[in-house]
Amino acid sequence: MKIIHFADLHLGIESYGHIDPSSGLSSRFGDFLSSLDQLVDYAVDNRVDLVLFCGDAYKSRDPSQTQQREFARRIKRLSESGIITFLLVGNHDLPNAIGRATTTEIFSTLTIENVYVASRPDIYEIATRGGSIQIVALPWLRRSALMGQENARNLNFEELNRKMQQVLTDVIADKAKKLKPELPSILAAHVWVFGARIGSEGVMTIGQEHILLPGSVANPAFNYVALGHIHRHQVVSKKPPVVYAGSLERLDFGDENDDKGFYLVEIEPDAESGQRKVSYSFHQVEGRRFITIEVDLLQEETEPTETVLKAIAKNEADIKDAIVRLEINLPQELEGRIRDGDIKSALKEAHYLSIVKSVKRESRLRLGDRTAEEITPFEALETFLNSKHYSHKYTRLLLDYGEKLIRENQEEAESAPPETAANL
Repeated sequence: MKIIHFADLHLGIESYGHIDPSSGLSSRFGDFLSSLDQLVDYAVDNRVDLVLFCGDAYKSRDPSQTQQREFARRIKRLSESGIITFLLVGNHDLPNAIGRATTTEIFSTLTIENVYVASRPDIYEIATRGGSIQIVALPWLRRSALMGQENARNLNFEELNRKMQQVLTDVIADKAKKLKPELPSILAAHVWVFGARIGSEGVMTIGQEHILLPGSVANPAFNYVALGHIHRHQVVSKKPPVVYAGSLERLDFGDENDDKGFYLVEIEPDAESGQRKVSYSFHQVEGRRFITIEVDLLQEETEPTETVLKAIAKNEADIKDAIVRLEINLPQELEGRIRDGDIKSALKEAHYLSIVKSVKRESRLRLGDRTAEEITPFEALETFLNSKHYSHKYTRLLLDYGEKLIRENQEEAESAPPETAANL
């Protein structure tokens, strides 16, 4: 049995793109569809039995009609090729209010052939070309689903998360007990498992969600655990395989160094052991590249623009059709000497360009109500040293030496001829 496991499509993300004049749609929309097309092509060409999607089909809970149409076209192609498609509901697929339809519910409502939609925990026994398989579905759990229960009404945020973790752990254990041992089985879950390396979604999720322990999902009753929600593909555990497919396309610069794609899972009987043999491999898709070019300019730079252009030239082979972020760190004195036109011209082959300048500005000492002419050299030195927060002993030592140098300079100026004193 051949199974494709993927997740977190997030169709509708349009950042770092531009309008395609031929279609009137965002170029990034085309990027995401291209990645999905590569997956569908592979499934059809290699006669895959099951495509297992683990949640977050769209960026928004209210996708546009165009986004829904293009997603449905790909699902229809899988269906017509005799491939079963299993759609798990993720957190981005859920509506804002209970009772409203999920983004993928239309497929089950229309009873599209070869398509299953899982919006609640359950066991699905599905017949594929390669045989029957059991899928334990664990879609995203709303926090509000527990808040209405009597034993959860007075729980604080942290206590509610612990309650959700326990509920999900119990659901998995309960469903695992009910599986038929003669059939292969998979747990499909949209959830955060402890120990997973965070991708681009880390800022949004850390400290805000319930997290399951690996032992809660790595139940020996499952031959494979297919996960969605974390955007970096990774294997969390190997017995059984607990795997995040990651997002299918790079979403932002947090994904810059990550490969994107899907997992091909193969389950077959092992004649020697009498058990099932499970293999899985990551298949990369060709997606839009993200590239960061960082340049640190020093104050003594005589041609700062040329230094930036040289850094760009070193990455010339990777720039074409990529989303490029140029970060220039420079002192304030060079800010007006950067020729933006020349830099943009050097990066004209990029699909999208962002130039970020980080200017180091000198902080000025506060002299209170007095001007620089009204403060003595010694007082200026004392103010400067106090601003550095040195130790009292070190500050006192520097002040003693400074006072001596100031006094010697003043005495030399007083005894020198008028024209030399002016220079002093």
